[in-house]
Amino acid sequence: MKRKKQILCLLLAGMALLGAAACGQSTAGTEAGQETETVQGTETAEHTVTSVDDLPGARIGVQLGTTGDIYVSDYESDGSGTVVERYNKGADAVQALKQGKIDCVVIDEQPALRFVEQNGGLRILEEEFTLEDYAFLIAKDNEELLEKVNGALAELREEGVLDEIKKNYVGAESEVGKYPYESADVERPNGTLVVATNAEFPPYEYYEDGAVTGMDMDIMRAVCDKLGMEIKIEDMAFDSIIPAVSSGKADIGAAGFTVTEERKKNANFSDTYTTSKQVIIVADEDAVQAGQTLSEKFYNSFIKDSRYMYLVKGLGNTIVITIFAVMIGIALGFLIAVVRTNHDRNGGFTVLNAICKAYLTIVRGTPVMIQLLIIYYVIFQSVTINKLVVAVIAFGLNSAAYVAEIVRSGIMAVDVGQFEAGRSLGLTYRQTMGSIVMPQAVKNILPALCNEFISLLKETSISGYIGFMDLTKGGDIIRSVTYDALLPLLAVALVYLLMVMGLTKGVNLLERKLRSNER
Repeated sequence: MKRKKQILCLLLAGMALLGAAACGQSTAGTEAGQETETVQGTETAEHTVTSVDDLPGARIGVQLGTTGDIYVSDYESDGSGTVVERYNKGADAVQALKQGKIDCVVIDEQPALRFVEQNGGLRILEEEFTLEDYAFLIAKDNEELLEKVNGALAELREEGVLDEIKKNYVGAESEVGKYPYESADVERPNGTLVVATNAEFPPYEYYEDGAVTGMDMDIMRAVCDKLGMEIKIEDMAFDSIIPAVSSGKADIGAAGFTVTEERKKNANFSDTYTTSKQVIIVADEDAVQAGQTLSEKFYNSFIKDSRYMYLVKGLGNTIVITIFAVMIGIALGFLIAVVRTNHDRNGGFTVLNAICKAYLTIVRGTPVMIQLLIIYYVIFQSVTINKLVVAVIAFGLNSAAYVAEIVRSGIMAVDVGQFEAGRSLGLTYRQTMGSIVMPQAVKNILPALCNEFISLLKETSISGYIGFMDLTKGGDIIRSVTYDALLPLLAVALVYLLMVMGLTKGVNLLERKLRSNER
């Protein structure tokens, strides 16, 4: 563990130097950049949003799948030229607004207050966009759980617990933080309630001290106390929560869900537990922004609350996924390559070859992200399985398809006369392949295999789509807490770069060793 921390410190130090250079270059070019921005601004006419009436024709940022996304989508088809930019996180939309890429952000009021508080130069319009009720989301066929949750909510409301939880997060200034919920010391014989959330939506759900907390999470803990259940929180992308609940991967969705008719078609909703509203965030040209120094950004991103541990944990998971996926890819890839080669040369394994060709066509013809989602939400729909195992299987099967074609090309590149010579000496097919053909093929394909493994390492960065903590997800969590994109993204990029450089160097050494007997 100590060695890991030393390595991380070296990575962060290098990242800080690059960040300082980037910041210095940005500062030095500010005056020159102002004129450029003015010129570029003429290419896309500025659209100032001061009220809801100004939304037609504006560039509107929303979080993908939220009710803000649903409501503003109507503007896209009204002929006003409105452009809706959809982001996976509300924090990303706010960053885009600060950079002038969009004109406004439509989002829930309480997260908007946090965003404005943490980001200078922004303000919320006084005019509300729309009112909405929040509820918890439960699968259509789980009427029993719906009844139990509603019963627990009714008891909590009658006891005043719901009001205290809400005051603790969204009450008056004198109330916020004064009513923390303490889990009851009760027996929990009724299993575990799996709660799917998107922990980038403060104050309803967010990370604090390495754990997911917030108003929705406290309510869920109180519900579990009433139901005699343990709670397990799964953090995932917002638009993945409904599929997770519908497929049985999670029992309940708690992420500030607004009750809409469209969502009712796919899931049930509990009784509402709070009312909120959609608001509009715009740039405040009159605000005086007090920028942070590089050292302050570094402290907030990595040192404060030991946030670097998100990267450490994510890095460990990324390495584990890559190692085991590579093992699956090599083992299965070589088997497929042997089957395909035998069929091409001898006409054998007809049925197996047809299956292998179909497998290669499907895997190589579809994006790995889609394969990951299908394996998690469809193939393992009714199976409780560790997400690490799902990721290893998905990336391993994907890699095997590419390894198979790489190995097959290497085998076919070996002169067929050497194979015939081995057989003429009395060697079996397996002995000939293992002792004569394969060693030469491996030497030829090593660079291509290295590129495949490097691609596999980087492809694991999409593991967050099923709510699994990988290196990229760790950086995203830091960004969602600090609202600063530069240092977390730069740190993640540097870690990937160093791993790729190390892998490349190792393969180069192995390649030279394998070719040393040719001199």
